[in-house]
Amino acid sequence: MNNYFSIEDIDSLPDWVSEAIEMKKTPMSNKTLGVDKTIGLLFFNPSLRTRLSTQKAALNLGMNVIVMNFTGEGWSLEYGDGTVMDQGSSEHVKEAAQVVSQYCDVLAIRAFAKLENREDDYSEKVLKSFIQYASIPVINMESATGHPLQALTDAITITEHKKIDKPKVVLSWAPHPKALPQAVANSFVEMMQRMDANFVITHPVGFELASQITKEVPIDYNQENALKDADFVYVKNWSAYEDYGKTLTDDPSWKISQEKMNLTNDAKFMHCLPVRRNVVVDDDVIDSENSIVIEQANNRTYAAQLVLKKILQNN
Repeated sequence: MNNYFSIEDIDSLPDWVSEAIEMKKTPMSNKTLGVDKTIGLLFFNPSLRTRLSTQKAALNLGMNVIVMNFTGEGWSLEYGDGTVMDQGSSEHVKEAAQVVSQYCDVLAIRAFAKLENREDDYSEKVLKSFIQYASIPVINMESATGHPLQALTDAITITEHKKIDKPKVVLSWAPHPKALPQAVANSFVEMMQRMDANFVITHPVGFELASQITKEVPIDYNQENALKDADFVYVKNWSAYEDYGKTLTDDPSWKISQEKMNLTNDAKFMHCLPVRRNVVVDDDVIDSENSIVIEQANNRTYAAQLVLKKILQNN
């Protein structure tokens, strides 16, 4: 594996999940694998779990870590070919990617959707430009349309907590005060299609994800009906795909409450975090014994460490 751009880069999901779970038992067992190697983490957007878990994963493998926040530290980048750069952008990605490749052995990038132009976001120009011009492996720490590290984390977490071979997993939309990208939801849907699960998506009409991602996954517009007998409830807000980037409703009735969780099969509650309490989910749900959001966040380290291990072994 040269890059980790999407979950399509996972050759065998069951093997990866098993390896990650084993890695948790002895996280320092490969601490010499990355000695004298450096990972560069480039952030075009804020981060807590992604930044710290990826740093920890690299340190567990003996790597050096360089972090740069483009929001306040880097030059604004240009991505177009033949652009006359007489406006805001100060540096072209062609030079930036090649320069960073001389300083680092692996590059990890976080760059959210702008939610202004669907074609522009779904072209994934930031990640794909760095992959094109860098001479080192590139890891996706959340792009405009996907979050494959989070999706791998979710697969690990569900595998650890499932009580039956084919659990019912529900991805539920929830209200949020601002429009959010589809990246986490997209990758979770793609991951569930590769797992042995009875998977259902529930959201208000108008919040359908891209059909090329959801494919044949059933969609239930009745949240309470979808939640019945669920073993896992994964909650996430996303903005509209068709009416791109728009929040068509902030209907508070879609918030996850304990009353709704009582409809499930004693389901585990999941969320990628950060979460807006009492907007997306009530306190008594996220603070309950069935909430596994903290364990889920812990698994971010081992998802990142597994990806890094495979890249280092391959390079």
